[in-house]
Order: sequence, then structure tokens, then C-alpha cells
Amino acid sequence: MKTPANILIIDDDRDVLETARMFLKQEFSSVDIEEDPAKIPGYFEIKDYDVILLDMNFKKGMNDGEEGFHWLGEILKIDAQAIVILITAYGEVDLAVQAMKQGATDFVLKPWKNQKLLGTILSALQLRKSKKEVVRLKEAQHTLGRDASHSFEDFIGKSPAIQRVKDLINKVAKTDADVLILGENGTGKELVARAIHQRSLRNEEVFINVDLGAISETLFESELFGHVKGAFTDARQDKPGRFELAHEGTIFLDEIGNLSLPLQAKLLTALQSRRVRRVGSNKEMEIDFRLVCATNMPLYDMVYEQKFRQDLLYRINTVEIRMPSLKERIDDIPLLVEHFLRVYAKKYQKHRLKVNEQILEKLKNYHWPGNIRELQHAVERAVILSEEDTINSIESFISPTATTHRPLTQPKTLDEMERDFILQSLEEHNGNITATAKTLGLTRTALYRRMNKHGI
Repeated sequence: MKTPANILIIDDDRDVLETARMFLKQEFSSVDIEEDPAKIPGYFEIKDYDVILLDMNFKKGMNDGEEGFHWLGEILKIDAQAIVILITAYGEVDLAVQAMKQGATDFVLKPWKNQKLLGTILSALQLRKSKKEVVRLKEAQHTLGRDASHSFEDFIGKSPAIQRVKDLINKVAKTDADVLILGENGTGKELVARAIHQRSLRNEEVFINVDLGAISETLFESELFGHVKGAFTDARQDKPGRFELAHEGTIFLDEIGNLSLPLQAKLLTALQSRRVRRVGSNKEMEIDFRLVCATNMPLYDMVYEQKFRQDLLYRINTVEIRMPSLKERIDDIPLLVEHFLRVYAKKYQKHRLKVNEQILEKLKNYHWPGNIRELQHAVERAVILSEEDTINSIESFISPTATTHRPLTQPKTLDEMERDFILQSLEEHNGNITATAKTLGLTRTALYRRMNKHGI
């Protein structure tokens, strides 16, 4: 099966052109040949070429490479990401090396061996693919960035809890500090990570999102650090890892609390050195990235239980942002409902739709175990089920099965009671940690651990 690729060969020797075309036609879907380099711009108007093979000299008796340098420059003007392989004689290797410094990708010597030529082109195609992927990611990020900037300006909520999050984002975004975002599922941790990136000095670069909870132990190194061809059974080609793709941008490691201790050690090494080595390679690459992590796991308790490395925790939490649960910001519920109502009313063509004020109050009394994500789905459900202009039923938002399992007015959880008890004791002792710890029957270290757990 032929490799899908557009190849263009430019050489003044007709025999070289025909020989190359006959061989490469067996391997690639499209191979064009041309003797006159002045016609190069016309070819680019017709096709997007993946690899261009360019002779260094076109005039008989000339071997200074001047024409090759000229046409290399012209090709790169047309396509700055073009992959150009120079065709050169043995005595012109120094010129080829100089041309690589000016933007050429590689060179082949005449006369070449077919398998060597094929290998060079296949490697160049992989580089072309990687370059196009980076450009695609940057373009996608630019589009997402425009959207994210609007969504951050409209970061829904006016409660003190969410205002603290906004203030922290504004303070930390312009720095390059590592950020750890803590919070329950569905509270908007990824939205915070994107807001930090969008307001950072790296906002023109890529934002790479990695769900560590979805990566198996066997694929961890390959996914994050990349691999070279032949590193393992299914490694049929070189592949850059997520850290490599995040170079000069931001990498968001979601669900970091799910990593096993061996994987934590491997991640820590990369974070400390800011260097990665692809699986199967001995070469280390220096990577420049902004690190943002998130988890819903109690990392401080996990450190105490030796399930999470303390040195890794210190590495990732230069600044901590705790996302409040929805029940900690119930006054924001009407604003959030209004926002999602606009979104889904437009999507489902129900533009005059509104919610009864009494229903909004009832929504504030529901426990929302799924936080904002659950509220968003509830509003979409209500919009879909609505038959009138006003939604008057709580069941439109919350199914009867949900309310039978747990009442709308929910007593505090043990965690909530513990948090309130610590705050009350701190207030009684005017913030004195030693006195508070003694009253609670805890060591200072244990009290600090519980305070961190509850975001106090």
C-alpha cells in the first residue's frame, strides 16, 4: 500500500528525475518531477507538497550551490514549514550542511541507494507530520484562546468563594509558577487551568491537556515522553510526547492523584530537570513549559499515608487554588442557571424560556453532588423537557429518583462538620495554632494537614 504523500523532485538531469520517479511512484501516492526550478512557484499553486527534493546546482559545470540556496529560500518563502531534501554530489557536502542551517531538512548524495533515499523521505514525512500537528495545535489554541478569554471575563459567579479563585488566577497567571488546583469533580478545575494559560505570557502557545487517570501504566512514558521507532512492538514511527508538544506552552496534568508511586517518581524526575527522553532513545531534550496540575484526591492525606510523594507535592504546588463545591457557593446558582439557560435555549431553539423564581430557590437547596457539571446537565434536561415558556417544575431539573435517594435539604457531611469545627476553634483562640491543636487533641502537624485539606 502506497504512503499518502505529495513528492516534488527538481533536478536538471532528466535521467535522475525519471529514475527517482519510477522508484518513488511505487512507494508514494503522488510524485512530480521538474527540470526548471523557475516553475517551482506554479507547482505550489496546485498542490501542498509534503517533501521537496531539490538539486544544489542547475548550470553545467557549476558546483557552488548558489542556485540551490536561492531556490531553497524561495520555497521557504512560499511555505515556511516546507520539508526540503537537497540532492548533492559527494564534493558538495559542506554546502549541503550550510544549507541545512538555512532551513533545509536533510540531504542525499548522488548516486543514491534506493532504500537510503526511501528512509530519508519517510523520516522527512514524519517531521512534516509533526510540524503540521504543532501548527494545528497552535491554531486550535488560538481559537480556543479567544473563546476562553471571553469565558473567563464571564467566569460565572459573584460569591466570595469564587471571587477568591478569580483573585488568585489574576495574581498567578502572569508568573511561571507551578499551580495545583484542588476540588471535587465537576467544579471547573480545567476551566481554571485554561484561564491561567490564557492570561499568561504563554497564551500564544499551546495548551496541552493530559488526563493522567486515563493513561495506563504501560503507556505512561510513551504518552508523556514520546518514543522512537522500534522502541517496542507497536512503535512503527517516532512520536513526540505530551511534554514535547507543550514546549513553550502550558501542560495541564489532570487527575494527578491517580498516579501510582513508580509513575510519580518518573514524573518527578522530568519536572525537576525539565528534560525528557523518548522511550528507546539515549538523547535528552530540554523542554520549557508551564505546569498546572489538578486532582479531586486528598493529596495531603495521601502523603501522610505514603500514597503520594511529598517531594512531588512540593514540586507541583508552588501556588494552590482550591475550587469550591457548588454547595459552598449556592448564591451563584441563579447566575449559573441563567447562563446555561441562554446556552441551551439557543441550541434547542426555545429563546423565550425562563425559570420560575420559586424553582430557583428550590435549586439552591439541592445538594448537587456533581457540582456545576451536574447543574449544567440539569438545565439542558429542563430545556429539552420544557413545553411552555416558563419552567415551573423542579422535576424538570432533578429526576424523582435523585430526590428520593437524598432530600433537597441535606445535613452537613462529616468533612463539612470537621471544617466548621476547626474554624470555630481557631476563632475562639484568635488563630493561635498551638492552642487550637491542643483543644482539638491534635499535633500542630496534624492540624496543618487538616487545614490544608479543607482549604483553611
